[in-house]
Amino acid sequence: MSSHAPTASTALLAVDTGGTFTDLVLLREGRIETLKVFSTPGDPAQAVLDGIAEILGADEPFALLHGSTVATNALLERRGSKVVLVTNRGFEDVIEIGRQNRPQLYALVGHRLPPLVERDDRLGIAGRLGPRGEVIEALDESELSGLTDLIVGKGAEAVAISLLHSYANPDHEEAVARAVEATGLPVSVSSRLVPEFREYERTSTTVVNAFVAPVMDRYLGRLSREAGADRVTIMGSNGGALPVERARREPVHTVLSGPAGGVVGALTWARRSGHEHVISFDMGGTSTDVSLCPGKPLRTREFEIAGQPTAIPVLDIHTVGAGGGSLARVDAGGALRVGPQSAGAQPGPICYGRGGSGVTVTDAHVWLGRLPADAFLGGGTALDREAIRRPLEAIAARLGTDVEEAAEGILEVADTAMERALRVISVERGYDPAEFAVVAFGGAGGLHVAELTHRLGAVKAIVPPDPGLLSAYGMLASPVSRETSRTVLLSTDDVETQSAIDATLTELERRARSEMLDEGADDADLTVELWVDARYVGQSFELRVPAHEWARHFHEAHEERYGHRREAAAVEAVTLRAMVTAPPPSVHVATLPSAGRAIASEPTPVTYLGERLGASRVWRHDLENGHEFVGPFVVQEYSGTTWVPPGWRVQVDAWGCLHLTPPA
Repeated sequence: MSSHAPTASTALLAVDTGGTFTDLVLLREGRIETLKVFSTPGDPAQAVLDGIAEILGADEPFALLHGSTVATNALLERRGSKVVLVTNRGFEDVIEIGRQNRPQLYALVGHRLPPLVERDDRLGIAGRLGPRGEVIEALDESELSGLTDLIVGKGAEAVAISLLHSYANPDHEEAVARAVEATGLPVSVSSRLVPEFREYERTSTTVVNAFVAPVMDRYLGRLSREAGADRVTIMGSNGGALPVERARREPVHTVLSGPAGGVVGALTWARRSGHEHVISFDMGGTSTDVSLCPGKPLRTREFEIAGQPTAIPVLDIHTVGAGGGSLARVDAGGALRVGPQSAGAQPGPICYGRGGSGVTVTDAHVWLGRLPADAFLGGGTALDREAIRRPLEAIAARLGTDVEEAAEGILEVADTAMERALRVISVERGYDPAEFAVVAFGGAGGLHVAELTHRLGAVKAIVPPDPGLLSAYGMLASPVSRETSRTVLLSTDDVETQSAIDATLTELERRARSEMLDEGADDADLTVELWVDARYVGQSFELRVPAHEWARHFHEAHEERYGHRREAAAVEAVTLRAMVTAPPPSVHVATLPSAGRAIASEPTPVTYLGERLGASRVWRHDLENGHEFVGPFVVQEYSGTTWVPPGWRVQVDAWGCLHLTPPA
């Protein structure tokens, strides 16, 4: 990879690696080209490199933006690296003790996933800092000099360092980091990653980073070397992009890399269509990701993956194991189950003809006619409907139904799982779905969005153009950002608090801005947001509020969240944050011409609620601004298919978005 930044004329290529397909969106001189290729789970980089070779000309300069599930899968499948954790003596078991919350509240014998570091691989050392960063006990230099041999002797592949109160004073951690440099292993230091209090979450985050660091370093290193890009940028879990060098050092920031691009893309298209309040619904081949956006993406730091808390800023995304490749089965009690097991890219659904033998959600759609067998990937690939018959008949026999009813049952079970996810992020958090539009994308999103919109009671559904490629498109629309933070624990009952907060925020902004400039950003384009995580003195949890007049904002936020405020109580500034953002590249999207001709449709048989319907189907590229039609309809396009049930009305807007509204 060459080091120079891309010029205005350089092509931008966004690549999203999913469980079934790898999606590529190329922005070249204001025009967008798209491509889908099968993912290569055994070597995810190969599908990316194959796609680049297919969509780009030889030696054409380009910049690569990439959303990856490599870190996510390494955590979920426990295929990361052997980590040695260095911590304070007596605190080796922090990551195992955790918090008092129980995953199974009413189980007689609860089960919790084991820590990522074995007990024998946690090294406690002398030395202790106080909560203000004061030295209580000095480090033992002779002990530090022996760490390298200990770590190498344990066969470690990565090192995590997390000492008490390092957010207030990083000197001890930095001394340990220098002592273990001779190992030549990736070293994750908590005060660099998460300079914040709460040692359990800080330690867990550091261990997660170390666990996936070697895997991600190899993966991203190969892409940097072999892709031929002028610059490689990785989608971050917080909805912003980060340079590949930082992603290799801090891969924990990529654990929600792919889904984050989808949320940004969904909100971008919804705003073009006049909607600020949306629920993003991303149904891919392996899983479904949903997120609530009440005017903007919501972020959280209370995130857990594979049983491991990670105290990093992420978009608030909820995931369930239901996708187009989810496998259907009948359990021992005779109940129909769908997912979370998936056929993935290899062998994939039965209809793909790649060796799959289990009936999937995609197979059910093909059997019922909602996904026409001759329209897959824009008609370039034919699906094998007849191959589905016998496996589907076997499920129907166990259920005591006919094959059509079994296929519809598979879809209903999948819809129920996704409905629960949608309710978790909306109704259960006090939001009325009737005030939101559901934005559907992913290869299978358009096939389910009408039913889920109806169940949820949302105002309408929106299907953007190229829905199966929207996560990759979202990367083009994502800003580059850098967030810095520091725990300070300062209270309003101290007259020097505000001056200390101002000084710390200034330093955090300076550091974030400096890192952005080092990464090639233009200072004139940068915007800054300053935040304070605050609470009443004595409380255990914080609310994030703007830094300007932060105490007043906190009282208001507390009343809004909990219904009351305590004006006379002291407010504590717990953690200060600075976010510096550079704008995304300009993406020109052409509008559609006004409808001047009738819709060119053709009949297609579809089974719906047990009846064989004479539906119509239309290619999306034949639709124009202002076209309207009423279901039953199947809208076909290269990256996805949209099913419009009977009575549902579709309107096409100037941007090419489909607006689906339920029967009156």
